[in-house]
Amino acid sequence: MADQVERASAANRVYAVTKELILNGELPTGSLISEGEIAARVEVSRTPVREAFLRLEAEELLALHPKRGAVVVPVPPGEAADVLDLRQALEHSAAERIARGGGLGPDGQERLRTLIARQRELADAGDVAGFAAADEAFHCGIVETSANRLATRFYATLGDRQRRMGLIALAPRPSRLHVVADEHEMLLGHLVTGASDAFAETLRAHLLAAHGAPGAGSDAGPGGARSGLGSGLGSEA
Repeated sequence: MADQVERASAANRVYAVTKELILNGELPTGSLISEGEIAARVEVSRTPVREAFLRLEAEELLALHPKRGAVVVPVPPGEAADVLDLRQALEHSAAERIARGGGLGPDGQERLRTLIARQRELADAGDVAGFAAADEAFHCGIVETSANRLATRFYATLGDRQRRMGLIALAPRPSRLHVVADEHEMLLGHLVTGASDAFAETLRAHLLAAHGAPGAGSDAGPGGARSGLGSGLGSEA
């Protein structure tokens, strides 16, 4: 029993570490990684790595290749369009709900302003991966401040995809980080005043500027690079 608990704990650690490497761009799209490499990094045997890789394959983050390893897969163009459509719908709905309540209250304002301030710090530091995570937190915060628990739970399921898409969009244009933060200020202003229609238009322009028409660009990952932890790896898993 103790061995099973320990193995499950090890698999969870491997899962968390590998997933974060994918989401923060250290393992870009196209990276080939081996079980042995991850096992050495997390200091576990290959068995929990195999279990973690299966979970990540089920989440469509990895494609497994027997005796070769696993490849980080891109966000499919069609899926990217679906994510953007859902974000537009859920965030606009949140804005309408906030407007019906007379606009965003002091607590919600403070929360979102704090996230924008954090984004500016990350922009100053040129931390694109950190900014992408903060961007995801801001947009999720919009839905959460509407107090619609079902919408919040559903929106959270988009988080991993949203973060990857944000990193892919921002990595080639780090100079745009401050512009994104400015656009977030505009979105917040519309929430404060309860201008839900203006919020929807600003959000649509914001997403278009960041992501363009999904499927129009390269899906090779941030900067198109295949560098990072998994570069050049082709050893057997």
